[in-house]
Amino acid sequence: MAGKSKKKFRILMSVFLSVVLLLGVAGNVALAYFSDVVTMYFDEIDVESAEAVEARDHSQGVASKISDEGIVLLQNNENMLPLTETTQINVFGWSFTNPVYGGTGSGKVNADTAVNPKQGLENAGFEVNEQLYNDYVATGLERPIIDMDGQDWTIPEPLASDFYTDERMQQAVDFSDTAVIFIARSGGEGADLPRVMDGPDTFDPDGGSFSATGNRYGFEDDLDPDKHYLQLSNREQDMVDIVTEHFENVVLVVNSSNTFELSWVDEYSEIKSVLSVAGAGQNGFDSLGNILTGEVNPSGRTVDIYTRDLLDPPAMTNFGDFNYVIENADGSYSHAVDERDVLLKYVEYTEGIYVGYRFYETAAAEGIINYDDEVQFPFGYGLSYTTFEQEVVPGSLNWDDETISFDVSVTNTGSVAGKEVIQAYFSAPYTGNIERSAIDLAAFDKTDIIDPGESETVNISFAVEDMAAFDYNRIYSDTGSYVLEEGEYTIYLNSNSNEVIEEVESRTLEEVVFDNGRSTDDQVPVNQFEELEAGEGSIATYLSRENGFENMDELVNHEEFTVMTDDGEETVRGKLVDEDFVHLVNKNRYEIPEDTMTEAPTTGVDNGLMLDEFTGVDFHDESWDDLLDQLSVNDMVDLVTLGGYRTVEIETVGKPVTHDYDGPSGITAYTSRSDTSGTAFPAGVMLAQTWNIDLATQMGESVGAEGQAYNVTGWYAPGINIHRSAFSGRNFEYYSEDPLVSGKMAANKIEGFESQGGFVYMKHFALNDQEENRTLGLMTWANEQTVRDIYLKPFEIAVKEGGASGVMSGFNSIGTVWAGASSNLLQEVLRNEWGFRGHVNTDFFLGDFYPYMVAELGFRNGNDLLLTGTAPVGVPEVNTSSNDTLWAMRDASHNILYTVANSGAIDDPLSSDMPTWVKVTIAVDIALLAAIIGGFYFTFRKPKIKVDPASN
Repeated sequence: MAGKSKKKFRILMSVFLSVVLLLGVAGNVALAYFSDVVTMYFDEIDVESAEAVEARDHSQGVASKISDEGIVLLQNNENMLPLTETTQINVFGWSFTNPVYGGTGSGKVNADTAVNPKQGLENAGFEVNEQLYNDYVATGLERPIIDMDGQDWTIPEPLASDFYTDERMQQAVDFSDTAVIFIARSGGEGADLPRVMDGPDTFDPDGGSFSATGNRYGFEDDLDPDKHYLQLSNREQDMVDIVTEHFENVVLVVNSSNTFELSWVDEYSEIKSVLSVAGAGQNGFDSLGNILTGEVNPSGRTVDIYTRDLLDPPAMTNFGDFNYVIENADGSYSHAVDERDVLLKYVEYTEGIYVGYRFYETAAAEGIINYDDEVQFPFGYGLSYTTFEQEVVPGSLNWDDETISFDVSVTNTGSVAGKEVIQAYFSAPYTGNIERSAIDLAAFDKTDIIDPGESETVNISFAVEDMAAFDYNRIYSDTGSYVLEEGEYTIYLNSNSNEVIEEVESRTLEEVVFDNGRSTDDQVPVNQFEELEAGEGSIATYLSRENGFENMDELVNHEEFTVMTDDGEETVRGKLVDEDFVHLVNKNRYEIPEDTMTEAPTTGVDNGLMLDEFTGVDFHDESWDDLLDQLSVNDMVDLVTLGGYRTVEIETVGKPVTHDYDGPSGITAYTSRSDTSGTAFPAGVMLAQTWNIDLATQMGESVGAEGQAYNVTGWYAPGINIHRSAFSGRNFEYYSEDPLVSGKMAANKIEGFESQGGFVYMKHFALNDQEENRTLGLMTWANEQTVRDIYLKPFEIAVKEGGASGVMSGFNSIGTVWAGASSNLLQEVLRNEWGFRGHVNTDFFLGDFYPYMVAELGFRNGNDLLLTGTAPVGVPEVNTSSNDTLWAMRDASHNILYTVANSGAIDDPLSSDMPTWVKVTIAVDIALLAAIIGGFYFTFRKPKIKVDPASN
């Protein structure tokens, strides 16, 4: 090589190798910085081990039991079901080819191996019209994307005039005289369901860094400002019309975890039977096939009331997007924002305790509605292929000062074996001092399978104090308290919330004020949320039963405003606030109080203690202080801030790492690139519709066993918020509009899971009952009776009866205080009143994205762990110079260590071993470095000079 060319080659090669070296260094720096995110991305669940296979096989059996008992037969005119005289079926509705197995977001399940509806019917022995099925597939329609930040609400159904041709319908008629109409609706995390199916198309499937953005409301011919998402779309309406014109025997299957509006069914005599199939999970459509054949006798019951108009319940008056508005000096209006530019949004629970059936049963008792005109299917309603007779066993009633107990004899008076649900309700006196609904669910149970002519006796029992309500107005005490008012209390045996089988007993009770607490309270419950009743922003008027709900018209206390934004004018619903209110919000969100502790806690000493020595040690035992003294400041910071899908290893006390995974319908690696996950259990609604708490226990045990097999200890479940509205996006994760059903299901699932060595994070604590605006710190307003008697009660049951050892706090605010920084909620109620021992995690913590979630205020007020799922992005800087913060982190560390010490993780500890991707990266680095060194060597080496022997 000529001299100049060789020099040029060396320069170019040097530049190239240097660039490669710099890129390698930069890549390693980036990988090190984002190591947590990368590790989670490559994390996979091992489903191939013998232990995992055994656990999954068992889980599939439990999942089948849940769907067998959780599908609800809502209507069965002329006893059309079961289908005993036909094996050929036409199924109409595109969703039959692509149904809903669960929901979206962190609660989604992997349905890759799930039984689809066609397989389910064929497995039951039916022959499905293959040509019709294939024609639906050939339309090319797809299940729309419903992501956290973007939702396509299109209801996939072909245009009737194009698809349902005379030829196609004749083929179907020739194939079978039986038709099934299959309708599906989905929902998920991040958005509530549309109350108006119209609006601009802003949907972009690739609009965000990780997901879609914007909204789409359907095909152009489906856009309709007079319809909502839980009604038939225009295309579906046309399909129903055509199908019922051609078939006299039609079964309607509604595949939805959200209550669907079904008043239109009454207009079609051809629709004989209606089945509600919530998120079906792994084997739910096998259950559907078996119910259609009669192999399985349906025994599910509704867990929400089915009103004829889903927009009619009083809660809908104040559900959705509401804005605080500021009036500018020039008379124009602007969105109110806090000091970190977070829009100030709110929601008001003006309906008070009158949620779901509580309103409609009370309104009917007051004579202000005709029940059948307003309600299609009551709460607790469901049909069977057989008939049962229930009666209270004479002489079995025991009603003393503490307990009400009686036996119910259940006899199968029909011709088919089946299960029956027993429901006991109570009515309390309404004095006008405390709001009381006309009827409340008191207890429930479910029989085993009863053969025709056979009977089973079931004991029903509940505490007298369970009939107490919270007196937040301080009528009966100076502090607020639970009260049994003087008056007549009646116990009923019902078939559902509206139909009485038998009046068990009615007694006049004397007034009881629980000013020393109830038998289950560790601390006397008193008013803890004064701001909700009297603070600025509080609600002036709540729905009252007085004079037949005469103040119903006063619930609408918002106005419409035209506000100026960067994009122009916008019309919003909301109310005016002043700068003082904005200042209050800023103070409660961002102002960190001055230190009260003069000394920092002891840190970093070597007492020679290890966490495995503290299994079973009482939480308040003084020996915990010696262990906590061993933690360094950095240990505490890591332990409380790095809580995304794990708790970290702390070597100084021998704490192992734990893996914490989503979601409520089974273990899922939500942040992983892998779709591999645990068994897809049916949605929470389906479980609740079984009314079988034993199945909840079995599900918890099954998920726990899978957790053991996958090395998963923490479970971001169960979700136990209330179905305040049919339109909440995450109703599929939650159980019911009723707090007792919700609490009992949660408690038993928790007990089952934790019996296998895991710990739960029951969520979302508390009043996080809608998705809209939740990540803006949605300010939620309700009086304390509503808070305690409806929305906190499921969590209370889960702690006191289920022994929950972990909690996930909500994105929302209680009044103006972020739920994750509410000492009244997390310390006074959760820990002091209920006796909770464990740790509290935030919902997804992402620093500047959700600036109102101030970590330091969280730690100081009872929130122990940050769910920093994109660490180090979003991980806050902690003020370790503050003594109060150090003491708060010490308390938080105690709570986390206590939970882990009493979990299976301590018996079979994991270590933060080097992840596989790190090992691969090191190998690649070594190879790359060797190549670079080699490149430089061969570029700059001096060639050997050959010596001519002849020259010597």
